Amino acid sequence: MTAPLPVLIVRFGALGDVVLATPLLRAIARAHPAAVVTFVTKEAWAPLLAGHPHVAHVEALAPGESVRALAARLHRGAWAHKLDLHGSLRSRALRILVGGRWRGYRPPRLRRAVRVWTGAAVRPVTPVAEQYFAAARDLGVVPDGGPAHVASSPADVARAAAVMPHAPYVVLAPGAAHATKRWPTSHWDRLTTLLEARGLGTVVAGAADDAGRVTLRAAVTACGIGLGPTAALLRGAAAVVAGDTGLMHLATAVAAPVVALFGPTDPTLGYAPYRARAVVLGRDLPCRPCSTYGGAHCPMRHHRCMIDLTPDEVERAVEALLA
Repeated sequence: MTAPLPVLIVRFGALGDVVLATPLLRAIARAHPAAVVTFVTKEAWAPLLAGHPHVAHVEALAPGESVRALAARLHRGAWAHKLDLHGSLRSRALRILVGGRWRGYRPPRLRRAVRVWTGAAVRPVTPVAEQYFAAARDLGVVPDGGPAHVASSPADVARAAAVMPHAPYVVLAPGAAHATKRWPTSHWDRLTTLLEARGLGTVVAGAADDAGRVTLRAAVTACGIGLGPTAALLRGAAAVVAGDTGLMHLATAVAAPVVALFGPTDPTLGYAPYRARAVVLGRDLPCRPCSTYGGAHCPMRHHRCMIDLTPDEVERAVEALLA
């Protein structure tokens, strides 16, 4: 019998980054069937990995919990490999407290900075999902060309079914952590009207406070139902419309066709929909990209990168995916 191969992987967040770690999990499982993976993340993202076929255990950092307390739980494990997919101050502190040899990766910060601050064209950045493989170099794994993957539990499916329309539906994901990534509410409302006219139901997904970003009553609200049920809801969608956000990546991980709206950010910097059936929409403006991850306000005070993406254009992109 092959001895277990205990592997510790750390990625605290955010949502999209955790989702994009799943191709690495699959590659480790295929190359090393004896691998027993413990994945460390924030409590908010733990439900995505709790039932994952390639994760044996999820160690969740609770809100307000110290890294020292987390390290005390992990220190009991005899890890053959320890991978840091985050590279933050918190993950570095965890590495010191747990001890031993760790492997990490180097994000292409310089190339991203050159693109954002000078506007100069740069060679496209390796997708984030594939950047993570550098941390697993001792395991000899390579990307298999497949997408990210998130599983849904029966309870998640049942919770999602309670809010799913009976007709084919499109999920609208209007929220974003950074304000500059958000499409205007008036655009979401117009898109809802266009889709409804084509016989497509609409469901608004996201955090609880995202519900008000689509105001038409025709749209079903499924905000705040939890990440697991949201993943199941996305899986059943005819298409998903989202900005450059974690929910966009979650949609790709459940094989939903995606229309991705890129405003202040640039999909060539590593965060384009990964190995997915997707249409990426953006405007070629002299001020774009103005940020790698988005910001609180438009530096130019016009927000044209998002406003100029019209609902009619997005509706046509949805129709193209459904054709």
